[in-house]
Amino acid sequence: MRISSHGQACVRIEAGGRILVIDPGVFSEAGALDGVDEVLVTHEHPDHLDLAKLLAARAANPALRVHLPAAAAAQAGELGEALAVVVPGERVTAAGFTVDVVGGLHAEIYQGLPGCANVGYLLEERLYHPGDSFFVPEQPVETALVPAAGPWFKLAEALDFLRAIGPARAFPIHDAALNELGRDYFDGWVEEFGGTSYTRLKGGESADV
Repeated sequence: MRISSHGQACVRIEAGGRILVIDPGVFSEAGALDGVDEVLVTHEHPDHLDLAKLLAARAANPALRVHLPAAAAAQAGELGEALAVVVPGERVTAAGFTVDVVGGLHAEIYQGLPGCANVGYLLEERLYHPGDSFFVPEQPVETALVPAAGPWFKLAEALDFLRAIGPARAFPIHDAALNELGRDYFDGWVEEFGGTSYTRLKGGESADV
């Protein structure tokens, strides 16, 4: 599998001509969905779900499928039959990849808010995207995508998340709110205390996992 970063929480996974995109939101690069076969969405927030981008992708590929929690599907009704609702504990196939759906809730920001659903996706029992959470799956994880910023974010929790999972490698996501200094700051802490091989993929850069 080859993974590339496309802004905020959006990543693109390619293997054998198959293309799967996770969390194409309003801060994602316009070309993230080019040629996409299927899409995974962790939750309903616009930095993870940009309906306009998904409608354009479906116009280009009428066979497009978008897997997402029920609350997110309710906000994307214009996609019609392209929608496929997922629930934690389910195993689905997307663009030929085996995907375990895990987690269930968005990390708390304040006083129980936002209180919405959030699922994580574990691809091929190897690559894990947690969305807006630090949920630790039961399954082993080879490659973890670790959130780097957000109103719900705490650095200590990100480090504990990585150490609990113990992946061979990690890449940051959810960092659109950080300037260069903030990214360097986060990277330094993960490199020192994350307990894993850590690499930052800049927009469009890719790596084999």
